[in-house]
Amino acid sequence: MTHPSSIDAVQKMLSEQGYVCDRSLGTVVFLALQLGRPLFLEGEAGVGKTEIAKALATGLNRRLIRLQCYEGLDAASAVYEWNFPAQMVAIRTAEAAGGSDRTALQAELFSDEFLIERPLLEAMRPDENGAPVLLIDELDRTDEPFEAFLLEALSDFQVTIPELGTIKAPQPPIVIVTSNRTREVHDALKRRCLYHWVDYPDFEREMSILHARAPEAAEALSREVVAFVQHLRTEDLFKKPGVAETIDWAKCLLALDVINLSPEVIADTLGAILKYQDDIQKLQGSEAKRILDQVKSSLEPA
Repeated sequence: MTHPSSIDAVQKMLSEQGYVCDRSLGTVVFLALQLGRPLFLEGEAGVGKTEIAKALATGLNRRLIRLQCYEGLDAASAVYEWNFPAQMVAIRTAEAAGGSDRTALQAELFSDEFLIERPLLEAMRPDENGAPVLLIDELDRTDEPFEAFLLEALSDFQVTIPELGTIKAPQPPIVIVTSNRTREVHDALKRRCLYHWVDYPDFEREMSILHARAPEAAEALSREVVAFVQHLRTEDLFKKPGVAETIDWAKCLLALDVINLSPEVIADTLGAILKYQDDIQKLQGSEAKRILDQVKSSLEPA
């Protein structure tokens, strides 16, 4: 499938995958596809940064390759490893068979047969459906040396394996880099990318997202859920709930056959939207009722 030919086409394609984006995000996605530039998405956890890569891959009928970042991630873990157990078996087998050609054995041991491809190398390989979508998720969890390596890899879209040589992507992958901003990512890497801050959606867009991801939820309940979560984001919480928590909470309420929010229901299901005990304690007792009363008052027709 070719890339969408306009910003509207990008928004329509993503919407068909259940991802509702505003025009500013649709614009930067369109430009990233047109220009072949990596897209750097930054924002709070749970606002849909990872989901856009999944929606893009599905909408474009491309393979999604995900590199989940973590502290201590190095180039070997991100690019390739040699299958040492299989290599040892091959060595023992050659010794038992009386093989003496060391050069031939070495060439066999360091061939594609014993190569374990990790996400960055996988993304460099040709694919009959076109270049894959490479999701480099939560880059801010890694260390600066890995950032430097990644900068080089994304500059030329190639990696070097000493035993095999340089492998260059025949067609650059569609790269989505995400960060929850637990630390600042170096400017040099950001300059290689198109940048977009993914913010919490406004009420109407979050309603559209909830309709797309939990269509079975009644309109009245959906409005109460979205309004309550949006109000929570204005409170002094350690971790504000993201869109993912809005969707999870709505699905939990549906599983409980809830028709309307009540202080008792909120108390029973707070773990779906708040993930820290200190935050949950702040909403115990009359606090949840106070917020709910304000929410219901704001939803009443003027």
